[in-house]
Amino acid sequence: MITHKGDQSCRLLADRHYSRQTIGAPQFTRPGRNLVLRTADGAAVWVTWDGIRDDGLQAWECTIFRNEAPDKYLSSEMIRAAVVATCTEWEGLPPDGIITYVDSSKVRSSNPGYCFKAAGWRNIGRSRRRGLILLQWKGGS
Repeated sequence: MITHKGDQSCRLLADRHYSRQTIGAPQFTRPGRNLVLRTADGAAVWVTWDGIRDDGLQAWECTIFRNEAPDKYLSSEMIRAAVVATCTEWEGLPPDGIITYVDSSKVRSSNPGYCFKAAGWRNIGRSRRRGLILLQWKGGS
């Protein structure tokens, strides 16, 4: 379901995500246009962000995805649904699609970003500054 950048259950999930910069802050998204999605029970959150980029890509970015009920909701299916919801709500897709960055040093997986890869995303490199894994979805997956 679509919600807002101050949603309490989403904020609490964001507070437990490795990318959170200010734990407890009332808003958990970047400045700019954000599409905040969550499950009805508040066990998962997804945010698509559209704003001024410094990486040269013409893309929207998944700035957070957290699923705290993986036995109830398969993460790859949730990612696919969030992409469809974003493309429907924002009517289309930018030239470079949707991207996300994964910090392999902060996740416990031996295959960082696996749930995105299982949803059809592909690895297109690393970020320049911090060496984060860069994953992309351009459609057709």
